[in-house]
Amino acid sequence: MSTVIASPSVRAAARRQGVDINELANKLNRQQITLDDLSSTGPAQSATNTSEMSQYWDVDHHQYGLVSVTETSKFDRIASANLTAASTLIPQVTHHDEADISAVEALRGKLKQEALAQGVKLTTLAFFVKALAVTLKQFPKFNSSLSPDGTELYLKEFVHIGIAVDTEFGLMVPVIRDADTKGLLQIAAEITDLASRAKNRKIGPADMGGASMTISNLGGIGGTAFTPIVNPPEVAILGITRTRMTPVWNGTEFVPTPMVPLDMSYDHRVINGADAAKFLATLAKTLADPRFLLV
Repeated sequence: MSTVIASPSVRAAARRQGVDINELANKLNRQQITLDDLSSTGPAQSATNTSEMSQYWDVDHHQYGLVSVTETSKFDRIASANLTAASTLIPQVTHHDEADISAVEALRGKLKQEALAQGVKLTTLAFFVKALAVTLKQFPKFNSSLSPDGTELYLKEFVHIGIAVDTEFGLMVPVIRDADTKGLLQIAAEITDLASRAKNRKIGPADMGGASMTISNLGGIGGTAFTPIVNPPEVAILGITRTRMTPVWNGTEFVPTPMVPLDMSYDHRVINGADAAKFLATLAKTLADPRFLLV
């Protein structure tokens, strides 16, 4: 059989589960392997590291009343293993800030007709992707990954931004490649395309993996803050919640200002608190004056 096609996330999950991708492909007589193709024994092997802790979940719930039982999907079990590993192995800290996006909304209004003429829906998320890419160029350590043993730090020359998409199959993270080199309308078009294909389960291996940092956007749902979990091998993740109109003192009076909460979790082995504060302050400053995002 020719070279097996599998995304980086699938290969990483297979390694954690002790599954040989090539042997699995031969067994299934297929060239492309997805998360659902991984053996159901994989997540169980990953879970053995926490088998002692799992005893607290070993409860007969039927003794307390009527319950129904639904089997979790392979996708859910793999995601659970990933999140458990991230939460267990990474010393995570979350820094909170907020950004004035009144200028972003004004600029988005000016570009709206141009975007529609090109068949593009320009959302605020496109501005966040571009602003994050610009900020990552100024803080190289945030655009890095640790080696598995923690002895080497890989500083990335590229800037790829992951977008967490909630689908009926589970959370998927397609990636916008080279976001620092793309314009707002191109980024907006790619966000729409990737989100649509993710929800229709048409994402390919080339669309996944290799992100510099991931954005988890809950702005369309609600909330004032949350603590996103770092998506390894990345060292930080940016969370966004709903914009709220806030009275902001401009030196002479309080002015109603659209402020968006920013929540960034980071790997404390790589990033310290002072740098995290500077990073989010720079991101907020960039969003407050989005003219530089047009360059």
